[in-house]
This record gives sequence, C-alpha cells and structure tokens, in this order.
Amino acid sequence: MVNYTCRMEKTLQVLNLLERDGVLSRYAIGGAMGATFYVEPVLTFDLDIFVILPQTGDGLLTLQPLYEALRARGYAEEGECVNIEGVPVQFLPAHNDLLLEALAAARETLYEQTPTRVLRAEHLAAIAVQTGREKDRQRVRLLLEQALLDGNYLASVLARHGLEAKWKEWTS
Repeated sequence: MVNYTCRMEKTLQVLNLLERDGVLSRYAIGGAMGATFYVEPVLTFDLDIFVILPQTGDGLLTLQPLYEALRARGYAEEGECVNIEGVPVQFLPAHNDLLLEALAAARETLYEQTPTRVLRAEHLAAIAVQTGREKDRQRVRLLLEQALLDGNYLASVLARHGLEAKWKEWTS
C-alpha cells in the first residue's frame, strides 16, 4: 500500500504541474477513486480525473495538448489511460452542466502532503445516477450507507439536472 500511496501522490503532483502550466484549466478526482474519499475503498482499475481543458481557437475541446504534454514528460498512453508514475489515469472532459458544476464545487483536500481536489459526494452520486450503469448504482448505495451526504444540497443538484425521478427509482 505504501508503494501505491507514493505513486498516487507523485501522480497528483504531475496533475498539479499540468494545471499550473495551463495544460488543463481545472481537475478533480471522480469515479470510484473519488468515492474512496467518502466511503470504504472498492477495487478500481484507474484514477478518473475530470478536467476542464483549454479550448482551441475554433472552440473545440481536445485532449491532444494534454497527451502531448504528458508524452513530453515521459508518460505513455495505455488504452484509454495514461500511465503516470505507475497509476493508470483516465482523463474525462467535463462535457455537460453537471460535470462543470461538480468541478466548480470540488473540495480542496490533501492526499498525503499533496494538494488535490475531489468531487463532492453529492456530485459523485448525481453523476452515478446520470451515467446509469450497474456499478454506478452500487456506488450510490455505498455513498448513501457510508458518506455524510448533505441531503438538501443533493436534492438541489438532482433537481437542477433533471435526475430526481431516476434517483427515486434507484433509491426506493
């Protein structure tokens, strides 16, 4: 575990450098790894990083400059991920209003001694509902059982993004 903790901290340090250098505008940890900041850890393959990317001149978003910056630092793509310090990282652009809101509201925290951001538990739950896979349903159950969710805040997120009916279906 110590080795993984060290690799994860180095990975987050690289992400902080990419943000400082303007390669990405903002990032936060999401997915199963993000949930581990609130609930008991579950097995996960990769580190999901939600990002806001700088736009190109014609308004398009592309991961190309990010991947080029990582390659220049010696990190290689492996399928859908980039291996950064031994941690497979999947970059997920914030492509809708819920993800943009989640990134804006992400909580500042430390991983060991390294500053990072993690999506709020309420946003993790709402994103899981929006995504709608069985593993997302399981994540919602874990968050309900173990995380300290702000019910009013969660209700407002679900209402803003039209997820109330699906939430009731999943949690009834």
